[in-house]
Amino acid sequence: MKSALQHRPTAIGLFAFVALVVVTAVTMTYRLTASESSFAPLSGGTSHAGPPAQSPSDGTHESQPPAPNQPTVSITGVGDIVMGSTRLGLPPNNGAGFFDDVKSELDGDLVTGNFEGTLTEATGHDKCAKENKDAEPKEDCYAYRVPPSYAQHVADAGFDVLSLANNHTNDYGDLGLRNTQKELKSVGVDYTGMPRQYVVRQVGEVKVAVLGFGPYGWQQKVTEISKAKRLVEQAATEADVVVVHMQAGGEGTAYRHVKRGEENYLGENRGDVIAFSHAVVDAGADLVIGHGPHVMRGMEWYDGRLIAYSLGSFAGYKASSREGANGVGAIMKITLRKDGSFDSGQVVPTKLAAPGLPALDPKGQAIADVNELSEADFPKSQAVIAKGGAISAP
Repeated sequence: MKSALQHRPTAIGLFAFVALVVVTAVTMTYRLTASESSFAPLSGGTSHAGPPAQSPSDGTHESQPPAPNQPTVSITGVGDIVMGSTRLGLPPNNGAGFFDDVKSELDGDLVTGNFEGTLTEATGHDKCAKENKDAEPKEDCYAYRVPPSYAQHVADAGFDVLSLANNHTNDYGDLGLRNTQKELKSVGVDYTGMPRQYVVRQVGEVKVAVLGFGPYGWQQKVTEISKAKRLVEQAATEADVVVVHMQAGGEGTAYRHVKRGEENYLGENRGDVIAFSHAVVDAGADLVIGHGPHVMRGMEWYDGRLIAYSLGSFAGYKASSREGANGVGAIMKITLRKDGSFDSGQVVPTKLAAPGLPALDPKGQAIADVNELSEADFPKSQAVIAKGGAISAP
């Protein structure tokens, strides 16, 4: 746009430049105050795939104090959810009661998490299947498939939106992924994380957009930061509050600490978690929920917005190690004002109970872990969690 103006006569160019400055200032103020979108409103729970926004974001969330007496919305987020698999074993009673021990804490206005696996019957595709009848079974291969009826257990637990941007939603091919999407929608649970796709839900007086990003080609990629920024900017024009799911980083206890730069695991680029998180906040995200490492990671404040780099394994039925840090997870409850600013927050510690069921952890290990990791990795921007789980404001 600037190059086009340079080729116009001086008077016209000056007029266009002044107009551009005014429009940009209005646009920036509009984002900061999170006023209602001028776009046609989306109905709650509607997935949207549209052209990326072209206007830049300045990322100055803190440039104005929060307006008084704003409506608020409570976001409850969890990490990795694996409900079992037909290969490794399924829970008893056809999955009924799977979330019973933690259900009382899944009580936010909008409850979200990272669903790792598929809700489908056999599709004829299995990434762990032998190449031919004479081949040896693939070792260290994990493919997660549970019956479609398990979607109802997800809905009954209270989940509203699930990110499918991870390394297991394509375990049974494109058909398995599409069946999973269909089953979730059939029980009123929205999904997010597909290329150029996000979901917007009306929650009381607040519109909330939820986006998901992961490292793989069938999802919105966490490694393509410029595209991620544009998609978040687009979502910010249609919602008051923007929540971003981030599937990124290596897996296991060796990857508890957040490192700067790209993380590679099993020969895959799993993203630059700091660069990505900061970029999407600059673009308008108000909360970043990380998962994928299957262990807790630190939390930090960036420009007044909370980034949780990994909430650990929430459920991993016969799929995840429960040893040490591998068995530690958390439910994160964050209340945000309509302009996206932080109002209050809490960490509810969880653990994997044998053989990988989600359970509350009265010992509170997640709080101790996050405080230790946050202090080590983000000494100047760490989020501090009190003994009872309250998250201190930035």
